[in-house]
Amino acid sequence: MTGRIYLVGAGPGDPDLLTVKAARLLSQAGAVLYDRLVSPEVLDLVGPGAELHFVGKREGEQEAIQNEILHLMEDCARRHQTVVRLKGGDPMVFGRGAEEWLWLSRHGWPVEVVPGISSSIAVPALAGIPPTFRGVSGGFAVVTGHRQEGGCDQWAAYAQVETLIILMAVARRAEIAQCLIAKGRDPNEPVAFIENGTTPRERVIVTTLEQVAAGQSEVTNPAVMVAGPVVQLRAELLALVQSVAA
Repeated sequence: MTGRIYLVGAGPGDPDLLTVKAARLLSQAGAVLYDRLVSPEVLDLVGPGAELHFVGKREGEQEAIQNEILHLMEDCARRHQTVVRLKGGDPMVFGRGAEEWLWLSRHGWPVEVVPGISSSIAVPALAGIPPTFRGVSGGFAVVTGHRQEGGCDQWAAYAQVETLIILMAVARRAEIAQCLIAKGRDPNEPVAFIENGTTPRERVIVTTLEQVAAGQSEVTNPAVMVAGPVVQLRAELLALVQSVAA
């Protein structure tokens, strides 16, 4: 045993939204293992000479790659005092951070979690879509689009949530929208997709649940999907921002 492994949240993409501790660890790390959703701007903060390992998962090979990641972290920790496992957003929000923590701890490795700003909250907010707003939405749910097989029934519990934020929804967006409508959600409800949120490559697509269900929304990964009346606030909030700036 040699090093300590840090499960670090990379935040939503903008390096200015990293925690101070995350930035410090990136500058000190001997090895960094990073996921597909970590932005190039954040990786620019890794110190010179550090090992950089891309460990993004490929469709259909998730479990095999996850096993490789676990053993690679061990290998890096035998050679370096500080190893950073860098995950987009927060490591405990759909990042398998807790699974890695448990496995590493069972194998005797010291682990420390460094939370990050979840893209589920930050990306919509910075795009002018607050998850809650008095008189519009009194609550929200964050759900993964990679639901287990089970048809539309698995979406019944979320159909009536005032603001529904769905991560990793792009590939199945039409199916998800169809299921939400089938379970009682308004087809005319506004929906937003925020691609590459908080980065210079950000793009926002505003549409309706019905149009998404019909396959009429062109979206690319990575993107956060938001459904609910709060999406309508975006136009006014951004107009006010622009008027103040002028």
